[in-house]
Amino acid sequence: MPPLLEIKNLKTHFATARGTVKAVDGVDIAINAGDTLGIVGESGCGKTVLALSILRLIPIPPGRIVSGQILFEGRDLLQLKQDEMRQVRGRDISMIFQEPMTSLNPVIRVGEQIAEGIRLHQDLSGREANQRAADMLRLVGIPDPEIRAGDYPHQMSGGMRQRVMIAMAMACNPRLMLADEPTTALDVTIQAQIIELISRLKIEKGTAVMLVTHDLGVIAEAAQQVAVMYAGRIVEQGSVSDLFTKPLHPYTIGLMLSVPRMDKKKEAGDRLAVIPGSIPPLYMLPAGCSFQDRCADVMAVCRERPPELTAPLSDHQVRCWKYE
Repeated sequence: MPPLLEIKNLKTHFATARGTVKAVDGVDIAINAGDTLGIVGESGCGKTVLALSILRLIPIPPGRIVSGQILFEGRDLLQLKQDEMRQVRGRDISMIFQEPMTSLNPVIRVGEQIAEGIRLHQDLSGREANQRAADMLRLVGIPDPEIRAGDYPHQMSGGMRQRVMIAMAMACNPRLMLADEPTTALDVTIQAQIIELISRLKIEKGTAVMLVTHDLGVIAEAAQQVAVMYAGRIVEQGSVSDLFTKPLHPYTIGLMLSVPRMDKKKEAGDRLAVIPGSIPPLYMLPAGCSFQDRCADVMAVCRERPPELTAPLSDHQVRCWKYE
């Protein structure tokens, strides 16, 4: 079967005083129905812009989707009219935004915020929509949902607000859910509960998930496929098992080495490995490979022209001259 979502050569740029920021620069990914694809990378690599581009929520200006295709169930979302796209958002594709305290309206009760999307996309009365909102709060594990539906966001903890965001995203049974850093700023116990909740809802509802995060532990726990993003491009992608057992790109290897490990004894004074340097400014990317100034294996060709995605290990793809 064809993928539920297929992105082809997507480019999203922003005009700034310093130059054109290539936040997403030729991305190709696909998500099958019922699967979870993890998008992982450092802050500033373009993960959130990629998710916002799928729903066409890029502010214009200064942003602009320059080229590419976003095929959802065979339809190119970039060719839809605005009113058609509004029907897609929330009903077919939903999104859990990064920070619930700023994403939720502080002066509207959470039950009403959930019911608003239900009334928009489903033929239900106000009373039926409110009952559905309470049912969604119950589904995501909030106790006394009929009572808590009357709360304002500030009356809830961070973990409960995140559950409200998930309830809003799942209220209309979307085919695809975009989760942008759903565990950011939550303690470890709540993080585990949120990831377990998303995984359970995915199984129960059959929803595909694109999970945006910088946390490799979250990827290992929740995803089947993973794409590593760096400076607006996918530099490696494949199954989670392949990526964790046989990372190929020097950036991916650096990410793996920087994660604390419980199965390796550390001597006194040992420090975690770090990737030197930082992501280059996206308005001034170097010629050749974007990772060249941070890479220990850099070659002359790396500074001359950018590598293409190749598949040296079956479905495991990498963008690196070492494997050309």
